Amino acid sequence: MKLLTIAIPCYNSQDYMEKCVQSLLPGGEEVEILIVDDGSKDRTAEIADRLEKEHSGIVRAIHQENGGHGEAVNTGIANATGEYFKVVDSDDWVNESAYQQILNLIRRVVEEKQELDVLFSNFVYEKEGAARKKVMHYHHALPIGEFFTWEDVKSFRVGHYILMHSVIYRTELLRECGLKLPKHTFYVDNIYVYYPLPYVKTMYYLDVNFYRYYIGREDQSVNEKVMISRLDQQIRVNQIMYDSYDLTKIENKKLRDYMYHYLEIVTVVSSVLLIRGGTKEMLQKKKELWQYMKHSNIKMYHKLRYRRFLGMTINMPGPLGRKTVISGYKFCQRIFGFN
Repeated sequence: MKLLTIAIPCYNSQDYMEKCVQSLLPGGEEVEILIVDDGSKDRTAEIADRLEKEHSGIVRAIHQENGGHGEAVNTGIANATGEYFKVVDSDDWVNESAYQQILNLIRRVVEEKQELDVLFSNFVYEKEGAARKKVMHYHHALPIGEFFTWEDVKSFRVGHYILMHSVIYRTELLRECGLKLPKHTFYVDNIYVYYPLPYVKTMYYLDVNFYRYYIGREDQSVNEKVMISRLDQQIRVNQIMYDSYDLTKIENKKLRDYMYHYLEIVTVVSSVLLIRGGTKEMLQKKKELWQYMKHSNIKMYHKLRYRRFLGMTINMPGPLGRKTVISGYKFCQRIFGFN
């Protein structure tokens, strides 16, 4: 029996994918590593096949037509045999000692037949050229080292939220909730984390620095210039998240508050990048995004429109309002190290 399936979406990843896989191999026979080659045009497929031969029973290569990061994750979920499921991007890696602690906990959960829907851990921004590595932890928001429910979750800070790097979901929960990520769309990791949340009942936060999130390539999807060039995809993700649930009908207040918080951050990112795009067309798209939300769900729109982001509403009108929102966004960039 596999405790954990780790899916590695790969597209033209020949230069760094092997480092990622090597960091995962210490999991041994209890771990299944799925290398999902998403129609790569370089040596990715060849490397994946070689790694499968070298590590039979642990590594499996899956080849598919190009469908984007989300479709590669979908393929991983569909083929997973592990009790729990983790996505590790091909240019990232994991810390071995934290990895063993993760596996020890999952093993105990499975052997003792405990209920656990999602396991959280910390991640580290491995930002190229940064003197200090920023650790993203959840000490202030989540109970440490114990099983808990939404009732035990505290408030998250402004600009701070749970990313894909931090989560390990129970595999069957991902299937039960009907998660299906859109094809050919970047930034679907937000949907991946957000959509299953109403199905999550039991959680555990292991305070270890497990995931190493590399930032530094100019072509990386989270590079701000790249994000601005792909704003239509960011907006699509924003709209999918907005339409996924009527949050006014989520009964659990802690869950509802966190989902509003997450949606707020994604909407702030969309709005700020549209402002920073610097054209009339971009400002019109920003207006259209907010109009879309208004017409889609007026109650959620008013709740989101007047939420406070660093003491201000997140859709302040006019040049001064836009400048103020950008200043708040830059503050969060410095604090949390993203982009």
